[in-house]
This record gives sequence, C-alpha cells and structure tokens, in this order.
Amino acid sequence: MSNTTITRPATADLYDAYVLQNYARAPITLARGNGTHVWDDAGRDYLDFSSGIAVSALGHCHPHWVAAVQRQAAELIHVSNLYRNPNQGELARRLVGYAGPGRIFFCNSGAEANEALIKLSRLHGIAKAGGVEGKSYKVICAKNAFHGRTFGAMSATPQEKIQKGFAPLVPGFVFAEFNNLKSFAGLVDEQTAAILIEPIQGESGINPATPEFLRGLRELCTKHNLLLMLDEIQTGIGRTGKFFCCEHAGVRPDALSMAKGLGGGMPIGAMWAREGVAELFHAGQHGTTFGGTPIACAAGLAVLDVFEKENLIEKVSRQSAPWMAALKKLAAEYPQKIADVRGIGYLVGVQMANDIAPVIAKLREAGLLVASSGNNTIRVLPPLVASEQELAKSVEILRGVVAT
Repeated sequence: MSNTTITRPATADLYDAYVLQNYARAPITLARGNGTHVWDDAGRDYLDFSSGIAVSALGHCHPHWVAAVQRQAAELIHVSNLYRNPNQGELARRLVGYAGPGRIFFCNSGAEANEALIKLSRLHGIAKAGGVEGKSYKVICAKNAFHGRTFGAMSATPQEKIQKGFAPLVPGFVFAEFNNLKSFAGLVDEQTAAILIEPIQGESGINPATPEFLRGLRELCTKHNLLLMLDEIQTGIGRTGKFFCCEHAGVRPDALSMAKGLGGGMPIGAMWAREGVAELFHAGQHGTTFGGTPIACAAGLAVLDVFEKENLIEKVSRQSAPWMAALKKLAAEYPQKIADVRGIGYLVGVQMANDIAPVIAKLREAGLLVASSGNNTIRVLPPLVASEQELAKSVEILRGVVAT
C-alpha cells in the first residue's frame, strides 16, 4: 500500500491557472463560516458584512438551514419541472403570503428572475395592443440601474462597464431619472408596456427611491395600463426591515423579482406576479431546468422558518436605526473622509470622499468584510442575524480605519 501524499496546488495558483479572469478578487481564500463570521485558509477570522452580496441572510451554517438542506439531500434533490415537488408548492404558498394574491415562478438567480419580468412585460404589451406583437413592448428603467448580466437584464442596465463589448443589445429599453416622476411620465407613450426599477439602487451607490416616487410610479402605471415591476433581488427578503422594500412606501407592484437572501446561500430566484397578470404566461412560454428544485426550495423554506421563529425582520427594523445613527455620527466626526451614509435596514452605503479600494483593503485587514458599490461607496450588508454588538463592532472597525 502506497504512503504517497497527494499535494494539492495552492488555491490562488489554481485560480490563476484555470478560473476565468472576470473578477477582481480580494487576495484571501475563505474556507469556512459560522454565523456572522468566516475564516480564511490561514485560520484568520473576519466579521462578514458582505454576506455573499446580500445572499447569506441567516449568516453561515445556521443549524436549522443546515439540517433542512442535509435532510432534503438525503431524500430528493432534483426532479425537473415536468413533475410537482412538495417543497416548491409550499414555498410558493408562503411567498404569496408575503407578496399578495398571485403566482410564483422559480428560477436560479436574480438575473433569471428579471428575465422573467421582461418576458412578462412583452406578454402584457401584446395583450394591451389587442394581440399585436411589437406594438407595445418598451420598458422604462432608471438611469444608473443594475438588473443583471444576461442579455435582457443587461440591456435594462444603462452602465457602460456592464454593456461595453456586448452590442447589439436587446431593444425596447428607455431610461429616465431615478426619483424623478416627471422624467418617467415624459417617456410614456403607446409603445410602453412597463416600468422596471429597484427600490434601492444597490450597485450604483445605495440610492433609495423615495416613497413619493414609488407611489407616483404606481399611479402612473395604473393610469396608463403599464406593469409596475420591481427588482427586489437585493432589497427583498427582509433586508430593509420589511419583507419587501416597497412595503415601506405602501406600494404593491404588478410583479417583482427576488433572489439573493431567499435561499440563504442556495442558488434560487423567483418572480411573483399578481392575479390577473400571472395568467399571461401559458404552458411552454417560459421554463428552467433547475428552477424550484426540492433542495433549493427546502433552503428557502428554512430561511422563512428562521425569519418567523427568530423575528428577524422586526429585529432588522429595530436594530438598524441605532446602527445607522452611529454610522452617521461617525460621518459627522470625519467629514473629510466620509461624504454620506445612505440606506435602509441592513442595506447601507457609506460613501467615502476618496477612492474606496484602499479603505476596503484596510477594513479587511482589520477583520471586516464589506462590498463596494458605485460612487466610491462601501456597501455594508450584515447578515440579518447580526447582533447589536456585532453592528457596533463594525462601526468601531470603520472608525479605526478612517481615523488613520
């Protein structure tokens, strides 16, 4: 019997040699996680306030989530949508309970959920035009929006860094000024089928829509028989202290997309469409091989279980206010370093006065992981299970960095 030890190459070397170079990755390798913390392959501990870009709603390896996924993995993982599976039906029921009467389409990511919204807008446009295709198909989106990197979602994302190199794009998207109702109203014509926006622009500096703007869009869409479609991929699933961010404004859209936190780390996306709109889709018009698998839906159900058992949404609402106040106080103490603090709940942007790359690196060295956003903005995304003490610790780590 051989005693030969197999030596594995270093992870960094494997990435350098074999992984597509389409990301600017931080120079660390994360090996394990628990709660709000992750550890790299050298054993160093970090407070993870990037949350996998708002995915790890329950933090890492929550016991209830782990047990649910392990149990489902031993029973049934995948059957395709040629058949029913109990978890998909139950998760759809519970999500409709949060969103309102309607139906759910399951997919695998936020971009796919937005593609479903875009296809829904085309179907609505055809119905609006009396069955004529190509007469009503335009979607009004916001400048500086981000809806994904598939061709439809990318075409709805008016950012050069996203679109460059991929022309020609999908036609039918026009762009108005975010939080400017007149700008949106001015683009409505007989070819318009829908309006699509993020309640908070997450990739462009954490810019919240005002309640008045969202309510105005709702009235505009109702007046002109347009679909109001909300991209709640990053803002939904409790991140802002409501299950969906649009609840803060008292607005119910005609359809919305969700993903990220829904699976707690398991890839899953979903589109909700209200009654009277969901029926636009007929058998064969849209589909996915992996959407709504038993194991993905088991993960989603486990997330909702923990939300309800641990009152996480109420916890986010309660704890985010003093945390935001502490961040704003820090900004007031260092106005030459911090230009602004924006956001709702656990979706917060700290806009720096200068380049954020060195700041993010220093925060990482100090043991805090965060993400970036546009306009020199640090995106801070605590797991929804984060404690008051951990929120306070994030402020103190940021203080130590900006004070130097």
